[in-house]
Amino acid sequence: MRCQSLVAALSLGSAALALHDQQFPVSAAGETYVRPLDITNLNNDKPHSYIWDSKTEKWRFDEGPPDNATGNLIFDTLHSLLQHWPNTRYRNGHNIVPGVIPTGTLIYHGTARNTTPSGPEWTATDPEHSLIFVRGHEGGWLLTLAATRPLKVLYFDGSSAAKVPEGTMDTQDIVAWGEVQPERHFDEKSRIKDLCRWGKEFGIDGFARMELDFEVMLCDFTVGVEVVSFLHLRVLSMYDSPPNVCHTGDRMFEAMHSGSWHRHYPGESRIVLDLTGLVSLYDIELAPSLIPVRAGLERRDHRVFGISSEDLSQVKRKLTEVISRPDPGSGIDWKALTHVIVDRYADRLELMQYLLNFTSSDSQVLLQRAKLVQTQLRIMLAPYLLDTTVVPSADTPGIHPSQWASPIFKLCTTTHTTEMIKQIPLMTSSERLLLKAVEDTTREICRVTTNMWAVGVMSGLDILFPIELNREFNVAQIMNGWRQDIMKLIAWLDWSIWIKCRPACGPEEICYLPTWPLHGPGPTDPRPPRDPRNAMGAPAEVNDLVDRCCEPPLTIQDAFVSFETPMEEWRKPQPKCIRRLAPYGF
Repeated sequence: MRCQSLVAALSLGSAALALHDQQFPVSAAGETYVRPLDITNLNNDKPHSYIWDSKTEKWRFDEGPPDNATGNLIFDTLHSLLQHWPNTRYRNGHNIVPGVIPTGTLIYHGTARNTTPSGPEWTATDPEHSLIFVRGHEGGWLLTLAATRPLKVLYFDGSSAAKVPEGTMDTQDIVAWGEVQPERHFDEKSRIKDLCRWGKEFGIDGFARMELDFEVMLCDFTVGVEVVSFLHLRVLSMYDSPPNVCHTGDRMFEAMHSGSWHRHYPGESRIVLDLTGLVSLYDIELAPSLIPVRAGLERRDHRVFGISSEDLSQVKRKLTEVISRPDPGSGIDWKALTHVIVDRYADRLELMQYLLNFTSSDSQVLLQRAKLVQTQLRIMLAPYLLDTTVVPSADTPGIHPSQWASPIFKLCTTTHTTEMIKQIPLMTSSERLLLKAVEDTTREICRVTTNMWAVGVMSGLDILFPIELNREFNVAQIMNGWRQDIMKLIAWLDWSIWIKCRPACGPEEICYLPTWPLHGPGPTDPRPPRDPRNAMGAPAEVNDLVDRCCEPPLTIQDAFVSFETPMEEWRKPQPKCIRRLAPYGF
């Protein structure tokens, strides 16, 4: 067949294989997919060939996830646990997860005094974070502790140590105070005391959170830990710096830098989470009252504020259950499973998006690009392309035009979970939630990509499944439909691994997302008076820090300089390259 004929033949295949209008909206060029023709399998006499029956109803290509589905959100937050990058991007956490800090793990506490805290206080998982609080005219103190046994902790995901009223503290509030109290976002002393008081009944040693880096709110410095060292360190104060020089900016930057070590998988590995006890506020059976609260909101605006009192009681009962139960669960490694799936698809979907971000008035150039896309689709689905697959004729009436590919759709969707289903009797309720989230996510990935592949096959673009074409196709229409499919799928998955600095940063730079407390949403509510002896309070020389290091307007939050950020920029943090060497440019 001549190339011109093939290009012409492609237009009919696009029409024959396009899904219903709601799946393929108007393309960028203003074209719409026509409603598909019905086709039937003409090769039912072939051994083991696919025959349409009622069981395939579950694998319909025109049925996407419902509007209020949260499986993708549960999957993504599960994969993102203890990773700094995604929890900076989406600050308002929705998961509460029990875990342990293993025996021998070091944690750090910076202070201006040479006394061990007598009550609950904050510790950091990296010394650079604690060094921010090592301060004073004559230096400060760094206390290093080691766990003498597994420390039982409760982890709040998101930027749960960011003291802002927009939702970062919601999950802590419901544990500490039984309700969300946004006006108390800076009431840290009460929060840590009330959390520790609540956790004492369950033997909880501390609470894990994240801001610049990960921290542990340790309830008792005399239980489960021993002192490794308590060092008096020499540090540069504001008064050691010449005019217009900010040496303390080094410590501030390095605190952020140490957090960047945990940006992506496996994240902060010194906290080991028990995912069989995960409590998710995206669980629509656990907290159905949040469905209308979230309706119409962008994901970054999702929060727990607005939950009903009935759901709140149910969440607290669930939390008490998971931290008290002896049930070990199924033994499935959920963290590894989500990582396998993200590894498998993230790069390939990103490459597909790149290939489809292409236009040309030359039909031959466009055809070659379409063949490249089809090849990548075939590579992605290669483990599921059965030799018994029968491609029907495109010009006969019958079933949905892509339905012949439903066995591939099903295999792709279920391959990671088929054996796991046998473990359901051993699973906790949390694990059953995670299983459904994995199934929902793989189903949508496989629904979209298998249908795209089937469209390409029926358009004569796939050399592994060649077909005879006797009508004309429009390759531009196929490309537009594919582009819409990939854009919608990537937006629905919303994986933070795709958020990066473009172009990549240079050797003296680091990719950075606006992070509290280096950045904040502008003026906040008045804070409780600071105890001048409080090691976590701002130092007396903070005004000088502002004068030497920064340009106004500024606020001081804890011991850090916080650049007031326009609200929209704060709500939608975008990656940017900043200097790793002074002068810093947050």
